[in-house]
Formats: sequence, structure tokens, C-alpha cells
Amino acid sequence: MKKRKICVYAISKNEEKFVDRFMDSVLEADKVYVLDTGSTDNTVKRLRKRGAIVKKKKIEPFRFDVARNLSLDMVPMDTDICVCIDLDEVLEKGWRKNLESIWKNNTTRLLYNYNWSFDDYGKPRVNFYIEKIHARKGYKWTHPVHEVLTCSLPHEEKIKTDLITVNHYPDVSKSRSSYLPLLELSVKEDPSDDRNLHYLGREYMYHQRYNDCIDTLIRHLHCKKATWKEERCASMRFIARSYMALKRYDEAIMWLEKAIQEAPHLRDPYMEMAFLQYELKNYPQVISYIEKALTIKHHEKIYMNEPFSWDSTPYDLLSICYFTLGDKEKALQNVEQAILLNKDDKRLLKNRELIQESMKKPSDV
Repeated sequence: MKKRKICVYAISKNEEKFVDRFMDSVLEADKVYVLDTGSTDNTVKRLRKRGAIVKKKKIEPFRFDVARNLSLDMVPMDTDICVCIDLDEVLEKGWRKNLESIWKNNTTRLLYNYNWSFDDYGKPRVNFYIEKIHARKGYKWTHPVHEVLTCSLPHEEKIKTDLITVNHYPDVSKSRSSYLPLLELSVKEDPSDDRNLHYLGREYMYHQRYNDCIDTLIRHLHCKKATWKEERCASMRFIARSYMALKRYDEAIMWLEKAIQEAPHLRDPYMEMAFLQYELKNYPQVISYIEKALTIKHHEKIYMNEPFSWDSTPYDLLSICYFTLGDKEKALQNVEQAILLNKDDKRLLKNRELIQESMKKPSDV
């Protein structure tokens, strides 16, 4: 069988500290192409020293889709498979062998495992499928930010695998301040794009522009193309968070009830409702919603995953609520469960100690 030509392409700016780790992970590729958009550090020098083919180009005004398309343009047209990753991402070893084993002659795109973030123990916190491995022809990037790989082929043949994993280790010091104006531009360019509306509404929430968040996400929910229940549920949850921030609790409850109805198979809306009831000091309601959340055992691989739904948080909250209501046995049971998931948390350890002390009989003291 003819060996396929596989090339990696990326964009960069001031990421010299990631170069060696990045290049180590892509050594299995035939070639590595990087478009640098204006580094002032040694990113370009270090990439070239490690064997990457680098082109420098300032893009003003900056758009991610333009940058990615220019980096893709660097990849020769006789390339069979293109792998797009960023310098703060790492392909796990053996990826090429696995890619060649599953890529068929008619395959045009691959969905693979992506770990967006990790907890303190190295366990993935947010995990989903991503689809940035593709055929050379028939693809281009669209949207100024949260860019999408768009297919123009008459037929797209996708396959999905867990044999290939990319791990994301972001530079938390890097500013993301450009995202909001780019998202606003993206929605202006395509007001009917449901994905853009969801991302923009979420960004408004992050910026504490709660009324803008609510208005934008309601637009998202009314968009004809907004049919993905998990994303619709997330929009409803973010609307509820905004109403909570505005102290408009009745509306927050209404939207969380909608979120539960929209995606009852997800833990997240139940947990969000538990947080709201906790703020209102309705402790029996907190317990009820968390117990409903914990009946859900399947962790969907979607980007809207909330880490607090699957880490120690549910048991932590249950412990606090049971203790407040006077059920110290259940408080202890749940804090023990929380510690199993977060064994080094000093607050949880202290809570366990306090619960145990409170359970001692007067004669034991």
C-alpha cells in the first residue's frame, strides 16, 4: 500500500516556550508548516531549528480564519492528510500509525479525541471530539474566531476514532480580549449562524454583560438551525446564570427548568439548579437535584461539559447540605466521596474533621 503523505500545519505568535514540546509531538509527520503572525520572541528561530517550515505574515486586522487559511496554503497540494493543531497542543505518540490504519481511500475528515483541560491529577476535565484532521482539497476555514473548518466537497466522508488524542495545555497568561470583538464581527457577518450566536452570548456572560448575554442567547434559541439539544441546554443554563447574577431568581429557575427539559440526560442543568437552590438556602432542593444528577452515569463527549458536574463538587455540596440539616452520617459519607475525587483539598479534609468532631458523644470529648 502506498504510504500517505501527512503534513501538520499551525499558526503561532510568541510561543517559544511550547516549541520543543510541540515539535516532539509532530515528528511523525512528513512536514510541519507554521505561519507566524508576528512573534517578537524566538518562536520562529526555534521552530526552524527544529525543522519546521515557517512563513511570517502579519494579518491586520487579525482574523483566525485568515491565518489558518494562509497556513493551510503552505501545505503542498499533493498532501494526502492535513493535521491542524496549535503550538499549545500535543499529539500523543503513535498518532501517525493509528491515522494510517484508519484512514480509508474515501475518507475526507477525522473526528478524534481532544482533552481541552486537565485537573490537578492529570485527569481530563473537559473532553470531546474535534475534527481538524482532513483531506488537503475541499476545505477552508471560516469565521473570524472560533473558526470552523468548512467543506466544499460534493460529499464529505467522516470517520470517528479514539485511537488519536490531542491534549491541550494552554498559556493561561495569554490575553483572550480579542475574542469578543471578533465574535461580534462573526455574528455581524452571518447573523443566522447558530454556533456564532451561542459563542457570542457565552462571551457576553464571561464579560458580565448579562443583559446582552440573555438577549443573544434567546436569539440563538430562536435560530432555525439551533437544533443541537446539548448546546441549546447550555444556552439556557447561561441565561439562567445571567439572571442569577442580576438577582432575578424566578427567571433563573424558569430557564433552568427549560434546560432540564431540553437535555435531561446531562448532569449539568441539574447541577446548575442545585447551585441556585443553594444560593437561596433551599437545602432539601439542593439535595434533590444533585441526587438526580448523580443518577446519570454516562459522560457525554461534548465541548459544553462542565467539570463541576463530574468532580468532587456534587458530593461536597451534598455533605454541606446534609450537615446543615443535621444529618451528620450522610454529611460524612458524602465528604468521604468528595475526598476520594479530590484527595488533597484542604477544605474537604477540614470539613471531614469538623463533621467527625461534631459526631463525638459528650463523653468522648
